[in-house]
Amino acid sequence: MSALHATAQRVFAIGLDMGDGELIRYWSDQGQLPHFASLLSSGTWVDLESTAQVLHTSTWPTFATGTLPGRHGVYFPYQPKPGHQLAQHIQPDQYGVPTFWKMADAQGRSCVVYDVPETFPEAGFQGRAIFDWGTWAWYGRPCACPPSVLKGMKSRFGRYPLGFEAKRLGAKIPDVGVLKKRLLRSIAYKQDTAHWLLHQEAWQLAVVGFGEPHPAGHYLWPLEADDVASGNASAFQPLLHVYQALDRALGALLDHLPADTAVMVVSGDGVRPNRCGWYLLPTVLERLGLMCPPASDEGAARSPSLIGRVKTLVPPSTRRLIADSLPWWLRDQIGAREQAGHIDWSRTRAFTLPTDLEGCIRINLKGREPEGIVEPGAEYEALCRELRSELKMLTNPDTGAAAVRHVWIRNEIFPGERQEHLPDVIVTWNDAVPFTTLSSPRIGRVEGETADLRPGTHSPYGFLLAGGAGVPPGGHSRGHLADVAPTILQLLGLALPDGLDGTPLSLLAPGAESTFQA
Repeated sequence: MSALHATAQRVFAIGLDMGDGELIRYWSDQGQLPHFASLLSSGTWVDLESTAQVLHTSTWPTFATGTLPGRHGVYFPYQPKPGHQLAQHIQPDQYGVPTFWKMADAQGRSCVVYDVPETFPEAGFQGRAIFDWGTWAWYGRPCACPPSVLKGMKSRFGRYPLGFEAKRLGAKIPDVGVLKKRLLRSIAYKQDTAHWLLHQEAWQLAVVGFGEPHPAGHYLWPLEADDVASGNASAFQPLLHVYQALDRALGALLDHLPADTAVMVVSGDGVRPNRCGWYLLPTVLERLGLMCPPASDEGAARSPSLIGRVKTLVPPSTRRLIADSLPWWLRDQIGAREQAGHIDWSRTRAFTLPTDLEGCIRINLKGREPEGIVEPGAEYEALCRELRSELKMLTNPDTGAAAVRHVWIRNEIFPGERQEHLPDVIVTWNDAVPFTTLSSPRIGRVEGETADLRPGTHSPYGFLLAGGAGVPPGGHSRGHLADVAPTILQLLGLALPDGLDGTPLSLLAPGAESTFQA
């Protein structure tokens, strides 16, 4: 984006959680999204390289801080934490760096923040902010600063109407018709409440998150459709209706902005068919001799727990129904206890972490994990290299193609002070076709059944659509998701703090490569 200049007195940013740039451009070209189309013609489009190519839910923390996961330390609701053997639900102190709205607030800009996913209240922030009120996956609890902001919203508009949330829904698949109707109501609610919030007091920076594209992408994506251009148009109608509601909300909000406002619509990822092999990874690690069950040849065999005995008697589909009937926090506690009970930590050198897309592996590192056995340094590095080599050999036996797209080693891709809160090794899958089986010369053949029946999942492609004051028309360039925060700070005329991984997009010439190196 070659000519974004710091001429705007205020910035309004809309975050579309799992908003898909390809869908927006396709339907805009077809005349289905007139307000997006108008912003496309009068503004600038930036294809954003994103941390979603490695860790799909690290996008909003990267957007919010202008840093990569090795610095901010947030990538999933359940993460590893030094001093703990198993993943922990993240807490508000998880972030290692401040958000850009906290930076702007500290430099005297009045800020409004509403439902930016995966963010928390920050000490000392003087603006108005609402968290986890209308987001899809609650990282914390619904709250606001000051609390009167949310109380006033609830009194005037009632509760957020979606009625679904990711952890509470679990593996259940909602009725598509019911979900679509609730999503349309929820988008209208977010439009009205955002309009009300923006007109309570004067502001110079406002950031509003729409969480509705996230469940729409997971559940309304047509089964096995590769993309909107080649898919059955009628099958995409429910998803189109959601994006048309977002288009109406965009138009309504932009109509009431002051003329000196720069506008940004941003998403760190998109939507694609749900084809991945994360659920096969525990068996792969067992076959490699890295994740070891309790040994039965050392004294008496360990008796399985009551839950373990029940699981062996119940089909997977019935187990899912039982699990989904439990409160999310109890389901998570039981799952963690079962995982711990099936691992002999004294012999386990690597184990899997919670995920629903890529494969996340943690090294059982001495001094970091309470029961760690792998020595830091040369032994740790050798094990990471061994894992990368073995995982790259995995194939889809139905096609003979490689099953793994890439194997990432954390300290090579995401260095930083918070990298110990991330997986050590991350696997991304070759999802060109569905697969339920992996094979390699060393592990043989591994088969399994996924508990994730959602037809759509996250793609790694982000975008920024900018317009309004200070933004030239008709541009198309490239950047990185981490560049958005410093760009906003620059538009506000603020000094950029040290430690950001991104750089302002005004420094990028059209077609220039991102500063991020994968």
